[in-house]
Amino acid sequence: MNLDRAVSLFAGCMVLLSVVLTQFVSPYFMWFTVFIGLNLLQSSITGFCPAASVMRKFGIKAGCAFS
Repeated sequence: MNLDRAVSLFAGCMVLLSVVLTQFVSPYFMWFTVFIGLNLLQSSITGFCPAASVMRKFGIKAGCAFS
């Protein structure tokens, strides 16, 4: 698995987790979903993704999006 797929997998899991937490724990977890969306927008504009930086340190090889 390359870094591009790992970041997409992580973002998708976090969105699903935030929806489940919003539904079953507290509606305030919707802010977690908003944060994830803003982070995805920021990443698409600037090319900087904090999750990609952490995953790169764990040795996941970069794909074409995060090279």
